[in-house]
Amino acid sequence: MTPLNFKHLHYFWVVAHEGSITRAAERLGVAVQTISGQLSLLERQLGKALFNSQGRGLVLSEAGRAALGYADRIFELGDALVDAVHNSGNDNTLRLRAGISDGIPKLLAYGLLSKVTAMSDDVRLICNEGEFENLLAELALHRLDVVLTDRPAPVGGNLKVFSTPLGEFATGLFACAELADRHRADFPHGLGGAPLLLPTRHHALRNHIERWLERLGIRPNIVGEFEDSALMTTFGRGGLGLFPAPLALAEQIASQLDAVPIGAMDGVSEQIYALSNERRIRHPAVELLCAGGNAGETPAVWGV
Repeated sequence: MTPLNFKHLHYFWVVAHEGSITRAAERLGVAVQTISGQLSLLERQLGKALFNSQGRGLVLSEAGRAALGYADRIFELGDALVDAVHNSGNDNTLRLRAGISDGIPKLLAYGLLSKVTAMSDDVRLICNEGEFENLLAELALHRLDVVLTDRPAPVGGNLKVFSTPLGEFATGLFACAELADRHRADFPHGLGGAPLLLPTRHHALRNHIERWLERLGIRPNIVGEFEDSALMTTFGRGGLGLFPAPLALAEQIASQLDAVPIGAMDGVSEQIYALSNERRIRHPAVELLCAGGNAGETPAVWGV
C-alpha cells in the first residue's frame, strides 16, 4: 500500500475546517486548483470521496468525517511534537502528565503517585481530574502519560492501552464522630435507615457496595450520590452521612477529615489501575509507577 502523503492530508484537513476550497486556498496561500488536485489524489488513494457537494459548498461524506477524526489527532500530535522538541534541553525536568479519575480517593492517588515524586530525577507532576471516558480519550491522543482509574481499559476497538493493576484496597464505612457513635454498635446490621453517601453508578465501587448491602438485607437511606470522591468525603465530614473509603487511609482520613471508620465492608474493595499507552519506549515515571503492579491487596498506601 502506498504510504499516505501528509501534504495531501493537510490540505484536506484545512478544507474540512474552513468549509470551502476557496477559503482553504486563501489560508494556505496556494491556488484553488492546487488544493483541488491534491484532494483528488488523496481520494483516489483512499478509494472514497471525502466531500459531497451541497449547493455552492462542500460537506464531509461519511468517509470524510472518519478521516477528519484521524487527521485532527495526527496534526495535534504534530503540534505537540514541535513543542516537545522546542522545549527539550531547556531543563532536565521530567514531566509526568497524569489523569486521575474523579471517583478515585484523592488521598489514595497521592499515596500512589508519591513513588514518582520521590524519584531522584527532577520531576514535575501535572495532574488532570475528570471522567473515565474523557481521560481515556486524552490518553489516546497522547495528551496524558498515565491515567489512574478504578477499572481497566475496555477490550477491543482501536485503542492500544495497557492496564496495570496497582492494588486492591479493602473498603469500609467512615463518618463524623456523632454518626459513628450512633451506628457503630450494631455494625453492619444496624445500618438500616442510616444516612449513606455513595459514588454514582458510573463507578465500579458502587456495584460492590450495593451487592454487599443486598447480601446482608440492609436498606440504608441514600442521601447523596457523587461523581467526585473528594466532594463525597467533604459532605461526609460535614455530617451528611456515612461514606465509603479505603481502610488503609483511616489515619489520614481521621487527621484531615475528622472522620473515623465504623467498620469494614467484607468483600468490598477498591481496585486501582494505571492505564498507559502502548509504546516500545515508555515514560520512566510510568514504568516506576507500574513496577510491582498486580501485587494484590495493599495494606497501606503511604510510602507505596
